[in-house]
Amino acid sequence: MSAARPDRRVVVVTRRLPAAVEEGLAREFDARLNADDHPFSKSELENALRTADGLLPTVTDRLTAQVLAVEPLRVRVIANYGVGFNHIDAAAAKGRGVVVTNTPDVLTDDTADDAIMLMLMVARRGGEGERHVRSGAWTGWRPTHMLGTRVSGKTLGLVGLGRIGRAVAHRARHGFGMRVIFHDPYPPPAAVVAELGAEPRSSVDDVLREADFVSLHSPATPETRHLIDARRLALMKRGAFLINNARGDIVDETALAAALTQGTIAGAGLDVFEREPAVTPDLLAMENVVLLPHLGSATEETRVAMGLRALDNLRAFFVGAPPRDRVA
Repeated sequence: MSAARPDRRVVVVTRRLPAAVEEGLAREFDARLNADDHPFSKSELENALRTADGLLPTVTDRLTAQVLAVEPLRVRVIANYGVGFNHIDAAAAKGRGVVVTNTPDVLTDDTADDAIMLMLMVARRGGEGERHVRSGAWTGWRPTHMLGTRVSGKTLGLVGLGRIGRAVAHRARHGFGMRVIFHDPYPPPAAVVAELGAEPRSSVDDVLREADFVSLHSPATPETRHLIDARRLALMKRGAFLINNARGDIVDETALAAALTQGTIAGAGLDVFEREPAVTPDLLAMENVVLLPHLGSATEETRVAMGLRALDNLRAFFVGAPPRDRVA
């Protein structure tokens, strides 16, 4: 980390960010960068909270109430790099007078693309097929080899119709001619729903019973932890697929592994995990599961945009203006 400069605010950045973002941070702040990109330990987070004016964390940083209870607390703003902020105890931060911001909007399209990619890969056995070719096991085309499931024209059930859910709905309906159903306790305006051609359902259970593909787009809250559990998995069609690139703890991974083993559902596509980066071992051995390393927003364009959005929030806070993405 660089030595503190007395004329500028000190901002600790917990992970390596794209060069354009780190350069922008260094221009405007005394930016303490993570040169070797190691995950911060609890003690490193506590030290940052004691010694910096601002903190720019990511999903790998657990800013619990205990961590935020440090004394003396110097940090006044936490500019999270990412739209989800369930790794931050926002209530504890607010209680200590710390502003929390996130980076919405800029990652919507790439995350929606990622959900569609998971759906196609698991339905058409893309990951399995690629492993088959790389292993040298492929002996050539034949009519019954590695048959998958058609995506076009099927029913997509969305749990959550926020920005990303709406983007997935648009792609599914207009790109694949899918029928789209959804449940959201806080649905968008009726005009938005009508434009998407999406059909509301009164409960998550109703979506699960009807859909051929279920894609999760709920925030991670205490209420949504294990939203998809053994009971709800049993409601799904035997030929249905579960897609999750929202947050890992929405799904009970143990229950999911059991449902896949028992043939309760046909497959799953996961970009996030309950105990990330650990993955339930049974899932690792299954060919009908696509497992990706949290790639939802992983394009150069979006990761730069996320960083610049966090920079905007820091800049606004330190000049005394309201950050546009304040969440606590």
